[in-house]
Amino acid sequence: MQPHDPEPLPDDTSRTEGGAVSTAFQPGTGKALKIGAGIAAGIFVFCFCAVMLIRLVEAHSLRKGADAAYSTPPPVDVITAQPASVGQDLVLPGQTAAWYETTIYARVSGYVAKWMVDIGDHVKTGQVLAIIETPELDAELSASRAQLKASEAQVAARQAEADFSRTTNERWRDSPKGVVSEQERESKKADYESANARLFAANAQVALDKSKVDQYTALAQFKQVVAPFDGTITQRKIDIGNLVMAGSGSTTTPLYRMAQTDPLRIFVDVPQNSAIELMKPGVPAEIRATGPSGGVFTGAITRSAESLDAQARTMRVEVDMPNANHALLPGTYVNVAFKLQPRGLVEVPAAALIFRPKATQVARVDANNKIDFQDVTIARDNGTLVELGSGVKPGDRLVLNISSQIAAGQSVTANDSDAAPNRPVDAKR
Repeated sequence: MQPHDPEPLPDDTSRTEGGAVSTAFQPGTGKALKIGAGIAAGIFVFCFCAVMLIRLVEAHSLRKGADAAYSTPPPVDVITAQPASVGQDLVLPGQTAAWYETTIYARVSGYVAKWMVDIGDHVKTGQVLAIIETPELDAELSASRAQLKASEAQVAARQAEADFSRTTNERWRDSPKGVVSEQERESKKADYESANARLFAANAQVALDKSKVDQYTALAQFKQVVAPFDGTITQRKIDIGNLVMAGSGSTTTPLYRMAQTDPLRIFVDVPQNSAIELMKPGVPAEIRATGPSGGVFTGAITRSAESLDAQARTMRVEVDMPNANHALLPGTYVNVAFKLQPRGLVEVPAAALIFRPKATQVARVDANNKIDFQDVTIARDNGTLVELGSGVKPGDRLVLNISSQIAAGQSVTANDSDAAPNRPVDAKR
């Protein structure tokens, strides 16, 4: 039998080494793919149109909002200008100083025999601080007293001579003519006048010797060094046995240094813009000290230099302060707050000022809520508060921190602000 030929494979298959793979599709497959693609395209177009529609709606809303915002007057914070009815505190640095302060030197030369007080001791006027031994002065005083006694004895002798010459002259003067010669009368008269001259010289010598005794006696009183006023000893420069020389030159050593601290002086350098008009005697002041001895004390201006320092443009002002408890020491740094009186000016916050090249201005809101820019002059700058000398009246409504986009004549929405700063201001200028 002859072998049969192999049957032909169907057209939808193909042979491979590994077997047969079908390439036939189910009926209707292409149509389904077309329908699915159309649906996807429709969905894409729908989403695109929806997104575009949403964007158009949002853009329209934004445009309407912008138009509404542009047509609405911008809001601003407004304050009302007030008269400066309360005086400000002008706070400046100052330094305390003793009421009296002196260096005590020896008036006589000698050796320190004893000292009675030391630093920190409070002493009274006339209290003995130290004793100086002066052997040379003592010897001179004894010699002057002896000389005075000798001069007084000489006066007694000259007085006897003068008395004898006087009586002799009287006898020769009253003798009858012819008994004594004229020459003898003139001689006795001359003797009498000479005796009187010698008596006068002796009396003068007594006065001279007495003045020397008084001088040495007065110097001897300075052997006791006494306090010239009530105060506190701040330095002691001596010890027992030290040789001290009289005088206060560069070659002499001071004995003590003392200061009176009740009351105290406080010196303050006040700037020119406040010194001339405001710093008058009697202006109250508050002295504020910090640290362990800190506290608040009261005083008042008593005097001023009435002249400005040519370089610093400040005037020296003195404030006197009672210091009975010695709470403050000389040389302490303090802050002094002067209670200045109001000057009838208008007071506004510094935030209401607009600084421009030509002038300083404020933005004023009129009755129709429209902006008007007004030039002003600053009379006193107290930091967060400013007193204006011109351009603003009490009751004017002023804008705070106005935007540079707001122009003159533009309408605004005024919001009254009560955030004005406190009136007491520490102004360090």
